[in-house]
Amino acid sequence: MAVPGERNKEDRSIGQLLKELTHESSTLLKQEVDLAKTEMSEKASRVGANLGEVAVGGGVAFLGAIALLLAVVYGLTSLLNKFMSLGVAAWLAPLIVGIVLAAIGYSLIKKALATLKQESITPKRTTQSLQENKEWLKQKIS
Repeated sequence: MAVPGERNKEDRSIGQLLKELTHESSTLLKQEVDLAKTEMSEKASRVGANLGEVAVGGGVAFLGAIALLLAVVYGLTSLLNKFMSLGVAAWLAPLIVGIVLAAIGYSLIKKALATLKQESITPKRTTQSLQENKEWLKQKIS
């Protein structure tokens, strides 16, 4: 049923259709930009919160690691003292512990960097929505 004062889609001129398409495309583009901003803000917020937790956890773990390392160095010094002089054991024990820790740290850093390289910062929902809008625009034009 036709509403008085309103034309059917078939009655509109090409100029009116182009004007409508331009307006709808502009509105759609603005909405896509807003979606991208929102998605990036959400990602940044989650990353920020997780980095804060990592920093606090890292600080506490660091203090615990220092205490444990002192115990390991003293224990290894005591063990080495049975086979060599205390003077040699006193520098050899921290050297051994340091080499082991450096190797472990290197492997952890290497693993973390590989994981970070795989992380995508691309707003996936926005990209998908843009693809859908591209198809919508093609349908509107044809």
